[in-house]
Amino acid sequence: MEFAESLKEFSKRVASMKENIQTEEATKMSFIVPFFQLLGYDIFNPTEFCPEFTADVGIKKGEKVDYAIMKDGLPAILIECKSCTDILDRHTSQLYRYFGTTKAKFGILTNGLVYKFYTDLDELNKMDLQPFMEFDILNIKDSLIPQVKKFCKESFNEEQIFDTASDLKYTNLIREYLSSEFNNPSDDFVKLVLSSVYNGQKNQKAIERFKPLVKLSYTAFINETVNQRISSALAPEAQTEPEKKTTPVAGESEPESKIVTTPDEIEAFYIVRGILAGIIPIEDIVHRDTESYFGILYKDNNRKPICRISLDHKIKYLYIPDENKNFTKYTIESLNDIYKFKDKLIEAASQYKE
Repeated sequence: MEFAESLKEFSKRVASMKENIQTEEATKMSFIVPFFQLLGYDIFNPTEFCPEFTADVGIKKGEKVDYAIMKDGLPAILIECKSCTDILDRHTSQLYRYFGTTKAKFGILTNGLVYKFYTDLDELNKMDLQPFMEFDILNIKDSLIPQVKKFCKESFNEEQIFDTASDLKYTNLIREYLSSEFNNPSDDFVKLVLSSVYNGQKNQKAIERFKPLVKLSYTAFINETVNQRISSALAPEAQTEPEKKTTPVAGESEPESKIVTTPDEIEAFYIVRGILAGIIPIEDIVHRDTESYFGILYKDNNRKPICRISLDHKIKYLYIPDENKNFTKYTIESLNDIYKFKDKLIEAASQYKE
């Protein structure tokens, strides 16, 4: 099994068990140790995966970090563990103290659900206050899988990881900044945008006037970009899909179907796929057209509807089912209005998660 598949299988296992794990020791044995075993380390060999590694801090002797991954007899990675019920932000200082007393180049703080990876980018032998990578086992981002794989025993290379750590750190910080501005544009961000599009004074009155427009434009830009990317990626799939034909009985003419799938319906399908990307696998989101509505289903199962769309009349409708498969009808003026129902669509699709 490939590493990505193994990681996702492990994610399912953690999700199924986490409600029953309440202590740090149980978290270690059920989540953390198996995670590093998945990375290829011999968890039963203390010369490779050393529990209770001594990391004396100043006058304090006998201070121990939960685990150390050893290389050539020296610690390469320190691992500080907490219960899966703990919030990690309150425990960074402990790993920070241990880091400066050893030869380890990397530190990992984890509660078995989230893994925070640290190094010393800002000052040599002094752990950065911010992690260069944060990995959530319950919400695996495909873009991070190759970075996590670099910590596998067979591919671990300190210099190569350190070289990419800086890029990862600032990529994450930039993403967090853009996410913050996406949800609530700051005055400085609005002023920056206005400097390129507005000739009037960029005073507080202008900033307050344009702030909603900046947020609306930013949202539309992101949604359109995502939709275009998904449409481009899925276009070859649509082109190569074999046309379904029925063989007419001899002597009879082939019946003409009344179902016509329109470009708007296909675009609506791609919009819904874009909204649900990362919630459920997009290959499991399919459409099925009927004479009365255009349906979007999970795994082409009519008993697992995600939504229905009606675009054939002057008034357009979006139908979203609840947990009992009862549909609520919403009026939409354009396909872009589908984005307004993002949360409801995610809720409808999430009930089919396996």
